[in-house]
Amino acid sequence: MASGDEDDPIIEEIDVYLSKSLADKLYLLQYPVRPGTMTYDDVSHLSAKIKPKQQRLELEMAINTMSPNYCRSKGEQIALNVDGTSYDETNTYRAKMMDKQTFSSMQATTNTSRYAAAVFRKGELHITPLTGILQMRPGFSYLDKADSKTREREAANEGGDSSQDEAEEEAKAITVRFARPESEQARQRRIQSYEFLQKKQAEEPWIHLQYHSAKDSRSDHEKQYLYCQSVDASQNSELVKTPKEYLAMLMPPLAEEKIAKPVGPSNVLSMAQLRTLPLGEQVKTLMKNVKVMPFANLMGLLASGTDQTSVLRCIQQVALLVQGNWVVKSDVLYPKNTCSAHSGVPAEVLCRGRDFVMWRFTKERSVMRKEMTSIIKLPPEDVKEFLEHVASPRVNRGWEFLLPTDADFIKKHPDVAHRQNMLWLGIQSKLEKVFNFSKEDFMPKNSPQPEPVHVSGAQRLKFAQERAQDNQASLQRDLDGRRAGSSVQIKQEPNGDVAEELMDTSSSIHNGSVNGYSSATSPCLDHTNGGSPTNSLTPELQDFVTKTFQKHIVLTLNELKRLFNLYLASIPAGQNVFSSISDHMLQDAVLLCHCKQIMVPFPAQSKLAPDERKVFGLWETGDNFDKHRRLLYDLFTKNHRVRRNVIQARLAQDLGYVSKAEVDRLLHECCISSAGFWYLKGTLQS
Repeated sequence: MASGDEDDPIIEEIDVYLSKSLADKLYLLQYPVRPGTMTYDDVSHLSAKIKPKQQRLELEMAINTMSPNYCRSKGEQIALNVDGTSYDETNTYRAKMMDKQTFSSMQATTNTSRYAAAVFRKGELHITPLTGILQMRPGFSYLDKADSKTREREAANEGGDSSQDEAEEEAKAITVRFARPESEQARQRRIQSYEFLQKKQAEEPWIHLQYHSAKDSRSDHEKQYLYCQSVDASQNSELVKTPKEYLAMLMPPLAEEKIAKPVGPSNVLSMAQLRTLPLGEQVKTLMKNVKVMPFANLMGLLASGTDQTSVLRCIQQVALLVQGNWVVKSDVLYPKNTCSAHSGVPAEVLCRGRDFVMWRFTKERSVMRKEMTSIIKLPPEDVKEFLEHVASPRVNRGWEFLLPTDADFIKKHPDVAHRQNMLWLGIQSKLEKVFNFSKEDFMPKNSPQPEPVHVSGAQRLKFAQERAQDNQASLQRDLDGRRAGSSVQIKQEPNGDVAEELMDTSSSIHNGSVNGYSSATSPCLDHTNGGSPTNSLTPELQDFVTKTFQKHIVLTLNELKRLFNLYLASIPAGQNVFSSISDHMLQDAVLLCHCKQIMVPFPAQSKLAPDERKVFGLWETGDNFDKHRRLLYDLFTKNHRVRRNVIQARLAQDLGYVSKAEVDRLLHECCISSAGFWYLKGTLQS
């Protein structure tokens, strides 16, 4: 040690003092976007404000508009975009040009306990702890204001053309719910959310400050607080330490950072933790998380070498077999003395409703949500939760079971399948008493469809030749009748073996196209208004179509089919009079109900489905407003979208004076608006 001291002798001793006068007010400002040689000392500071708790600082500095580097036209354009043409006290740029810029702060570090500002005077070093280190960067809030001005102008322009927004909203029934008590975990997540932090930041008010330059006399006065006011050692006890304590304060030992575990949902369990549980708890935890699972997947998640018989014994305690797959029991998901997170319905009622939904999936692949809701009488949110656990929505088919039928499991374990079937029979008898139905009410309307058959081109040609030979006799009779000059033509019905492809009004599975055929090539489908409707239309179907078009006026084929499926779902079980309805039967019913197809010229790049391109409108109701609708339909045969002024001009040209109320009614009945244009209902691509 002696040799070391001789090599590095002490030259001078300096007294160190700790000043606390500015300890909670001293900030270090950095300007990272500007070199140190280009300071803002000579720039005029217009205003300053701060939020002390958040350590947010904003400075407004003037821009030298007389500089040769300043583009006056750009500055005026920015001011025009931000403030518009009007003048008031709230304008950002009152000189009608961008003559100032705002600097906003960003914290360089959140921990400033090891940083201080120091001044050296007369052999004494005075240090003051820093409250914060802020990096000042140019702010662009004026661009947000310009964007909001642009959106307001566009909304005002669009509002001038649109009359739908001006219509008074109809009174709607609302559902009153009471919020359940917030758990501690949910509260922590809410406090850490971005929305909550933004709200808290906005709550703290700005404190406006007065800026003094570095050469100002007030600045010189404030600088005196950087020096310790008392040089008495007794009042600087923080620095009266032993050499070892002093070094520990300057260079504290690095504490091991505790890695905070991410806050995850309470039902998430790692596989490592899962393997530590008993087998029964492992199976229960997996089923509670996954909801529905094939037995093979369950065995894959458990440890290798697990006894299959033991797993089967455990799974039957917490799950039921549905289409060869295991679905968690309702009382596992909804234990006693709990209630719905959506509506507050008790667990016992939830279990009964969910058991009914699961029982329906043991009978068929798909169910309709509206039908489920009407039977079990639970809020739609709870029914949707039941279905989301085990099914996925399908267009025009309701909710389809999530997994394919596991026939292999049923074949390998017939005893388990038989036992589960007996359990479902017991559950069914209880549900029949609770919901007052019989199993005949839910018998499948159609037999299961066979798998799609792939037919080669040669086979199709052979089938066509055979069909032509079968129809040769009828064609010959038709030809003979024409040659004889007969004015009456008899349309021969196709043979019985040429079956009509039917619209699936039950829950069978489509084969990738609408009703078994693509809409554009559906057999016997009449694409024009001059087609001959079929004689097999029922009064009930015509009544449905008539009432639907009287309510909606304009509908696409896709929307009409959706409404028809909803209508079927609302019919009580056992009272459905529609056995099978095809696409062309539905279209024929439309044409018989004083409606016509509107041939809308959609653009080539339109992504609308074929059924969405078929638009029908109510043609004749017997009132004077039919003329208005027909003129509107005629406009939409020339373009798929039309502006309001074009519609007004056409109505005035053909009908004379037309009031604004009449135009509003016409557009409200038949059209929807977007970006200043009007489209027929259902033709606006989302």
